[in-house]
Amino acid sequence: MNNFQRDGSISNSHVGRAFELRAQKILAAQGLSLELNHRVPCGLHSLKKDHAFDLGSETPKIIVECKSQTWTASGNVPSAKMKNWAEAMFYFHMAPPEYRRIFFVEQSLRPGRGETLLGYFRRTQAHMIPHNVEFWELARESDELVIHKD
Repeated sequence: MNNFQRDGSISNSHVGRAFELRAQKILAAQGLSLELNHRVPCGLHSLKKDHAFDLGSETPKIIVECKSQTWTASGNVPSAKMKNWAEAMFYFHMAPPEYRRIFFVEQSLRPGRGETLLGYFRRTQAHMIPHNVEFWELARESDELVIHKD
């Protein structure tokens, strides 16, 4: 039976929460003190509704979405997860413009090809990505960090 749960984990939500805490620690080491579940009013027009970003701060104004997804076991694209990443981009788009936006992901290399899941997402979904998003990619087994600003 395949339940799409990461090997060795209790649940995917545990993996996600652990990664958020890891990201919070790494960002703090970069001088960014952020709180979990930071709420910001988001919307396309004058009507706004609070959205809880994984991490954030009001001083300075920063919002962060954290993702710890991987390629499928067979090396295929996790298409449902890519839709989730695109949704994160939409929330970044709807957030107030004065916020710095960071998309913080755990690096996942595609077996046999060497492309990261983040690289794949940026290549295939560029039309969904707001111009002011920073991409921070953290190695799975170390604190090696790659920051993509372009």
